[in-house]
Amino acid sequence: MAVLSELVAYLDAYLRIDEVPDTPQALNGLQVENAGSIGWIVSAVDASQRTIDGVAAALGTRGAQGSPLVLVHHGLFWDGNQPVTGRRYRRLHTLMEHDIALYSAHIPLDVHPEVGNNALLARALGLASPAPFGMYHGVLLGVAGELTVAREELVGRVAVALTGEGGMGRGGEGAIRSIPGGPDRTRRVGVVTGAGGSMIREARDAGCDTLVTGEGAHHTYFDAMELGVNVIYAGHYATEQLGVKALAAHLAGRFGVLWEFHDHPTGL
Repeated sequence: MAVLSELVAYLDAYLRIDEVPDTPQALNGLQVENAGSIGWIVSAVDASQRTIDGVAAALGTRGAQGSPLVLVHHGLFWDGNQPVTGRRYRRLHTLMEHDIALYSAHIPLDVHPEVGNNALLARALGLASPAPFGMYHGVLLGVAGELTVAREELVGRVAVALTGEGGMGRGGEGAIRSIPGGPDRTRRVGVVTGAGGSMIREARDAGCDTLVTGEGAHHTYFDAMELGVNVIYAGHYATEQLGVKALAAHLAGRFGVLWEFHDHPTGL
């Protein structure tokens, strides 16, 4: 059994919650506390009702281990300052009724050098000499590195890293999509997990001929083709499950508790 306050203090320092800038709705850190002790950890990408209900249901078999801490990348408050009614009430009521604590880390998890989404995917793809690039809210968000492979081979590596045997997770239902705006063989590849389609120009300016990300808007097809950059869209959910898994495993090992991943893919 772990003490919630000690666990949160460690997370805040490890992820630099107070130092890494983010959008106001992210509310990084502990979003819902519980009675004060944690017996096990659940990691998930989103603090959706489906995730919360799944954790509450798991108490039927895990309850003897104590109360859970839910670690998520996307927290409870992305819809802004809303009344505690409707779905906001249902989420909070379920958490509090079952003594479930919830901790969220958005950009602090994306940029972390050890358990961050971008660093983990860059490592899985085999990028050499990784370096940060792409400013977002005052912080360098992405990871760029050297990798000389055929473009289609890189698409295959992304598939293995996210969905294939020996990979890092199932990654959801969405297909990987490739925009062939750059060369047939890559030399320098940038990684920005999640909604990184807006960073094609930043990738080009960092010397990248290819950007691996989760998703982007319709116009990013023309951005890629006209800026001369390959873009590989592997899914927002798929690319952002890596960090919460790695963080949960790290935390579980440090505090001597078990952890599990709740997979609720969006296909996006």
